[in-house]
Parts: sequence; C-alpha cells; structure tokens
Amino acid sequence: MRLVFALVLVVGVGLAGFAVYMAQGFIDGMRAEVQRLEAEKAKMPEMTRIAVFTEPRAYGETLDRDSVKLIAWQADSVPEGAFTEVDALFPGDEDPRFILRSVETFEPVLASKVTEPGQEAGLTSRLGRGMRAFAIRVDVASGVSGFLRPGDRVDVYWTGNGDSRSDLSREITKLIETNVRIIAIDQMADSDRTGPVVARTVTVEATPQEVASLAQAQSTGRLSLSLVGAEDTLEAEVVEVNQNDLLGIMEVVPEIIEQERVCTTKIRRGAEVIEQEIPCTN
Repeated sequence: MRLVFALVLVVGVGLAGFAVYMAQGFIDGMRAEVQRLEAEKAKMPEMTRIAVFTEPRAYGETLDRDSVKLIAWQADSVPEGAFTEVDALFPGDEDPRFILRSVETFEPVLASKVTEPGQEAGLTSRLGRGMRAFAIRVDVASGVSGFLRPGDRVDVYWTGNGDSRSDLSREITKLIETNVRIIAIDQMADSDRTGPVVARTVTVEATPQEVASLAQAQSTGRLSLSLVGAEDTLEAEVVEVNQNDLLGIMEVVPEIIEQERVCTTKIRRGAEVIEQEIPCTN
C-alpha cells in the first residue's frame, strides 16, 4: 500500500513539474510575441483621420453629413486639400457644399472636389486665380467632332486674311494659343461626361491677355480647336501655314535689273528735230 502511495506521489510531482515547465514556456512565448508586436508597432507610420465619401456621388449633388465619415489614414500620405474634421466641411447648415466631380465610396473628400460653402457648382468655381472664362464658337469640324470634354486641353488655331503687305489679301492659318483648358461645353461643366457632344460653344479658361487675343481672332477670322493628349507636356511651336505652303508653291520674287540711264536732248535744225545723247548730270 505504501508502495502504491509513493508511486502516485512521484507521478503527481512529475506531472506538476511538467505543467510548470509548459506554463513557463507558454509565458515566455507570449512575452516574446508581445515584444515583437511592440517592435512592429514602433515601425508603423503615424496615423491620422481624414474625411471620405461613404457612397458614390455625382457632379452637382449637395454634400451632406451622412455622405462623409472619418477613417484612419497614414499621416505622411494625406492628399493635398483633404479635410481632417467633418465640422470643417459643414461650417453652417445654411451654406451647403456641392460636388464638382463624380466620386466613389471611400474616396477622400478634397477641396478640389467640392465647392466652398454656399458656392454653386458653376463656372466660377472652376476658374483659377486671375483667370477668365471665354466662349469660342465651334461646329462639328472645329470642335473635334464633339469629342471635347470639360477638363481637356486644346490648341487654338486662327484662319483669316493675314497678308497686309500687298493689295491682294492672303488667307493663312496660325497657331495663336496653346494648351488652353476647357471648362464647359455649351452649358455643361461636368467633366465626367464620356459621350460625344456636338457643341456650338466651348468655354475655355484664359488670362485677360489671352482673352483679348482670342476675341480679336474670333472677330477677324475662324477659330479651330486641336485636342492635346492627356499626357502631352511638349510646348507647341509657332505654326503658320498659307495656301502656297500647303500646295508647295514657291513664291518667285521678280528680279529687278538696273538699266543704264541714257540722257538725251533735242536740237532743232531748221524744220528737222534731232535727238542727241548728252552726259547725265543727276
């Protein structure tokens, strides 16, 4: 009986020791995991919160509190113009904001995508500082077959009579403005429209000096637009083409040949008049 008791006691002590060993190993493992997580947390970048859209919104819609919320965002990657507080978006209930560009869910709310409080989603919200809006008359041909959209950039060509050096006017085509931004097509300023629109007017953004040039050009000739590629950063060179350039005709300048000057005088001898050469004095 004592032998059985002693055997049970030995087994119990062994199991207790094994349990302590396992518990110590578990605790050491948990401590190592906590240290690893703290090290990883220390490596993580600083986070902040920015406002994002909670649902898709289209151009011209009113921005309300239910359509935005704050989410965590990496502090060193916050987009320019982002809002870090919802109250900054809605300073007053009587002054709503409007959507300027179509947005998707969880897209950051940027100042460039919404109007100022109380400002309508019209052309004035799309003009840069010191810029003006100018309307250009177009048709199917001069308007690139209706494939222009607000936000595109175009080169402007003028065609008219440009030779003032002779009595006969000569029609030329000349590049007068480059990389001009379109802000509206007819009465539409929605840059998300994808279908072609055959417009009658295209409104562009220009400086006052460019507006003066475009107005003068439109009143004295015809304006045509040439679409610039989305990723084209090259500046267009000065271009001027007339009909002779188009047909490859070389203008021939008449050669002026100086002739020797001959001076004469007339001498009357009776009824006969004789013409006689004399030295030229002037």
